[in-house]
Parts: sequence; C-alpha cells; structure tokens
Amino acid sequence: MSAFRWVALTSLAIGLLPAGGCAFFPVSGPSSASINAQSSPTSPYGLVPLTPETIDVIAAFEPKGLAGTFTDRRPSSNIKFGVGDIVSVTVFEAAAGGLYIPLEAGVRPGNYVALPDQVVDNDGNITVPYAGAIRAAGRTNVQIQNDIIARIKNRAIEPQVVVALSQQRTSLISIIGEVNTPLRFAMPAAGAGDRILDAITRAGGIKGQGYETWVMLERDHRRATVPFENLVMNASNNIFVQPGDRIYVYREQQKFLAFGATGNQGEFPFDAWRINLAEAVAKAAGLVDQQADATSIYLYRREPREVARRLGIDVNNIHDELVPVIFTVNLRDPGGYFLATRLQVRNQDILFVANAQSYEIDKFLSFVNHVAVTAHSIESPIAGASITRADVAGHAVVAP
Repeated sequence: MSAFRWVALTSLAIGLLPAGGCAFFPVSGPSSASINAQSSPTSPYGLVPLTPETIDVIAAFEPKGLAGTFTDRRPSSNIKFGVGDIVSVTVFEAAAGGLYIPLEAGVRPGNYVALPDQVVDNDGNITVPYAGAIRAAGRTNVQIQNDIIARIKNRAIEPQVVVALSQQRTSLISIIGEVNTPLRFAMPAAGAGDRILDAITRAGGIKGQGYETWVMLERDHRRATVPFENLVMNASNNIFVQPGDRIYVYREQQKFLAFGATGNQGEFPFDAWRINLAEAVAKAAGLVDQQADATSIYLYRREPREVARRLGIDVNNIHDELVPVIFTVNLRDPGGYFLATRLQVRNQDILFVANAQSYEIDKFLSFVNHVAVTAHSIESPIAGASITRADVAGHAVVAP
C-alpha cells in the first residue's frame, strides 16, 4: 500500500469518528479530565484531594457507634417496678397485738406477716391492707416501702416493710437475630453492670463471623448500629445495658465496588470489619500497568453536609443531606500510599481508577491500523473485480 493511500485511509478513519472524538471508543468509566473538571450534568459533587488534613476531618466525623448515640456510660440504677410485675410485701411489727400481728401470735419468732403476691395493676398500683392503694409503677422498692410505712406507722407497732420483686415482667432486655439462643432476660440488680457483650453472651454468642456481624441497640426510641468487632476492639462502645433495651444482631458482609483500570472489577467483600483504601486497591488486584493512570485514583461516597463543608466543598447547589464526594489520591507520589492506608473504606464505597491518556491514544492507533488493514484486504482483486474507494465510503460500486 502506497504512503499516499495509507494517509488517505487514516484520514478516512478519522473522518468516521463522531464529533465526540474519544467517546467513539469503548471505555470503562469517565476520564480523569472529566472528573477533575467536575463536569457532571446529572449529579453535582465535590472533588477532594486526599491530604493529611482531609483525613483528619474525615476521622473526626467517623460514626461513633453506640457510645456516640447513648452517652450515659453509667450502669443502670435501682430497678423500678412496672405494670405487670409481681410484687411481694412483708410487714414486720415490733410486738404482737399490733395492726397485723395478733396477740396469740406473739410466741412466733419474727412478728411478721407475708401478704399474698400481687400484680402491679394497669393503674400502676398495688394494694396493702390498711394502707390502701400504693403507687408502684416507676418507683423502686425502697420508695414503695417508705410509702407503706408512712401510711401505717400511726396504727402499727413500729412497723417495718420489705417489698421485693417476686417476678420481673418489665425492665426486660431482649436479644434477637443471629445469636445462638434468642432470649429475654430480667435486668440484673443494681450494681451488676451487664454490658452489651455480656448480654450477647447470655444469648449464646453470635452465629457468624465477627467481621460480618452487626449489633443494633434500640433504647428510648433511638437506634444505633456498630460492627460486632468494634464492640470487642473499642471498649467505649461496649456500654451498659438498661431496662427495656432491645438488641438485634444481624449479618451483613461489607462490600465495595471497583471499576476502571484495576486488575479485577466488580463487588468485593471486606472480609474484615474495616479496611483502608490501599487494602481495597490490593483486593481489586492492584492497578493494570499498561492501562491505569496512577495519578487518578478516585473513591466515591456520600458525606454529611457538615463534613462536606469542613472539606471545603461548596454545598449551596447541593440540596441533599448527604453530599456526593469524590476523594482522589496520587499513587505516583510515594507518600500517596501512606495516605491511602489512613483512609478507611466504608460499605458500598466505589473505587475507580482512570485510564492513562497514552492508553486512549493506543486505542485510537489500533483503530486506525485496523481500518488500514481492512481496506488493504478488500482492495485486492476478488472474483475478477476490484473494490474502489467508494466502497470504503459505504457505496457498493464494483468495477468490471
């Protein structure tokens, strides 16, 4: 093929490209130039270079788990009775012949009478003879005892009263989900101080692996969730249980997505309760040497508006509470790997590695070469006929 003809065919190949230029070729995602220009027509986002200061901001606003939601770190106070609890009342007098102890009972040691157990009624009361209705719901045993004594002290002989919880039906703690023995158990007495891990142990422990297990605590109409291994590694999240707590244990493997010029693309499980960006790149089989632009490593996620502001993003045109953010790190910089080890990847983050510009040029040259080779092959005589340049342009003209 003559040089003139090769140049003509190359010009023809270029002419066949649409106005979009490189958009004519298949790609695995946006170019680094498009991302850096923040030119998305569909979803505005903030672009944040990864720096030590950036990482410090992100770390300061990491979810605090149970400790951040439930700030009372004290063990539970004395148990308060509730509607449905079964209560026992025992009344002592200093001598026989008083209000409760008849004279003929004086020889009996103790001088006491045990009232039949009774349920705290729907109004929150129990009934004590000669004392009437006594408020029990929301009160401790000491408060109930003092109330009974105050009502009978002028009629009984130096009365003393003992109130005990015979059967606890409120102030229970529920543990359900991926534990070996789901159960409800009574709140331990004051000072016992069961924590979240103690409660899970009562339920026979978790069924699955710690890194794929999550613990959700519901208390007073508030909820917080934490990875199980965080409970083990971070003592501040292993808080005391309180009456009425509901603990739900479930399994959910954390995953991230990888696209672009990585060795493998797709969905990757953490297989740990947390991994950093460098580990995520390694899980995706690293960067493809002939394709990847090591200066253009991107991590997609959404951050709360306050975090976005702290990162220097203009959020005035973004109306969602969670702001789309793309973090970028340069792995051609030797220090970039240290930064990547400090940024924690979150569940459903997206890792994208852009193609190098030279790789796009290679694709174009390969296309031109393919057009030239094809044109050369169809130019050869076929069945006594030759195909003219008009065929290349799409016109079926056969010369005799």
